[in-house]
Amino acid sequence: MLRKVRIALAAVFFTGITLLFLDFTGVLHLYLGWMAKIQFIPAALALNFGIVAALVLLTLLLGRVYCSVICPLGVMQDIISWIHGKIKKKNLYRFKYRRPLTALRYTVMVAFIAAMALGVTSIAALIAPYSAYGRIATELFAPVYRGCNNLLAMIAEHFDSYAFYSTDVWIKSVPTFVVAAVTFALLAVLSWKWGRIWCDSICPVGSLLGLVSRFSLFAPVIDTDKCRNCGLCGRHCKSSCIDTANHRVDYSRCVACMDCLSVCRDGAIQYKFRYGKNTAGTGGAEETVANGGEQISSAAEEMQTTTTGKPENGTRREFIKATAITVGTLAAAEMARPVEAAAQQMKVDGGLITLPEKKAPKRETPLKPAGSGSLRHFTDHCIACQLCVSACPNHVLRPSTSLDTLMQPEMSYEKGYCRPECTRCSSVCPAGAIAEVSREEKSSIQIGHATVDYRLCVAAAEGVKCGNCARHCPVGAIRMVRKDGSDKDSVRIPAVNEERCIGCGACEYNCPAAPLSAIHVEGHAVHKEL
Repeated sequence: MLRKVRIALAAVFFTGITLLFLDFTGVLHLYLGWMAKIQFIPAALALNFGIVAALVLLTLLLGRVYCSVICPLGVMQDIISWIHGKIKKKNLYRFKYRRPLTALRYTVMVAFIAAMALGVTSIAALIAPYSAYGRIATELFAPVYRGCNNLLAMIAEHFDSYAFYSTDVWIKSVPTFVVAAVTFALLAVLSWKWGRIWCDSICPVGSLLGLVSRFSLFAPVIDTDKCRNCGLCGRHCKSSCIDTANHRVDYSRCVACMDCLSVCRDGAIQYKFRYGKNTAGTGGAEETVANGGEQISSAAEEMQTTTTGKPENGTRREFIKATAITVGTLAAAEMARPVEAAAQQMKVDGGLITLPEKKAPKRETPLKPAGSGSLRHFTDHCIACQLCVSACPNHVLRPSTSLDTLMQPEMSYEKGYCRPECTRCSSVCPAGAIAEVSREEKSSIQIGHATVDYRLCVAAAEGVKCGNCARHCPVGAIRMVRKDGSDKDSVRIPAVNEERCIGCGACEYNCPAAPLSAIHVEGHAVHKEL
């Protein structure tokens, strides 16, 4: 029963978080955004001490249920391992006890904490579990999801239905795509062969929570009087933390998946208060694994009466059913958005002209979203999870390719501009890199200012009447002035009032000059309030 509950909850969290990264309508973030904000590292960076404390207390009480239920990367590894067991049934009992890689675990954890403390978050984000999964979902899953949506939109349009609308599918950053693909391939191989070895030996959150879970009050506990040493519990343990020979479980690696409970027909292993009687290895923190330096406690042991026993098919059916129902319900809610939203996408200029293909200008200072406060604050807090990138409806945010801010989002205006009324990125950021701002507040925050290169301006260089930048400026920071003040018939060229400009990029995006716009926005290291 406990295993079924754990699987159902894991399916809900995994599906919800995945849909957050796939959602291009902004609807699901209103209902499921809290799932991103209770992830451990984003909560710590956002200084949400209440959430961090709650997760630590949850681990102290129930063990590492965070890793098996809330963390999407951990659940993804379980899914891959489960698929392997379904395909190769002969290898279903392929796990065995493995000594902990103590030196590797804590070296990686200390290095990760040091990188975060020194502000090298873009490097630390490579192994942060939530960030890694966010990149996988955004770069690998989202293009497939949106492609299927566009196919449905095309079919629906054929039948004069507008229940779906098309959206752009494009690779926002080749380096980030490569990192996501390599991470997914590595995790897939490790999970396919060794189950939870990434969580046990590399993941810094897993190592940190493992220190706490050694002292958890509730955990799988072995009754040595009932145990018949069949060894099935160890062969079902994805964390390879059950030492069946000595009737011990390394609680620092146990993720409370309850697989061991489901296969033990003798009732020799139960999830209960750890420090009672009739348990094996109840020494808790005093016990040490030989040659590993790991403190271990008693725990989940032998699971089934015979080695020919098979896992319950009903459990698998319940997992598939719960996942299908959850995905279907949430996907239906997302797709039911009115078709009027399509008209608000990228049809600037009333859809009357096709804007030329643009190239990004070389900016001296990168552009960061309103709410980030400063370049330094954003760099220190952003974990490069790509949630704001996937949520941006105007395709303004994309991962950086600079080494010092690799994969962290930055703004560019080749495919759209930052609409003053849009605050979606600030509402979805779970790590506090972008503080939530209202529409009114955003319109008064100056993230940069526009500057004109008159050598590229068609009005200044060719004497062509234009004024496109001034017409589209939402704050009236650009006005057209005579190139020659003494000649009343002189062509008018743009002049920027830097005190009023908020850096939204409407002028840069709508400039007809190509491939480089004649007017572009330079970022501010520290944002200003107008």
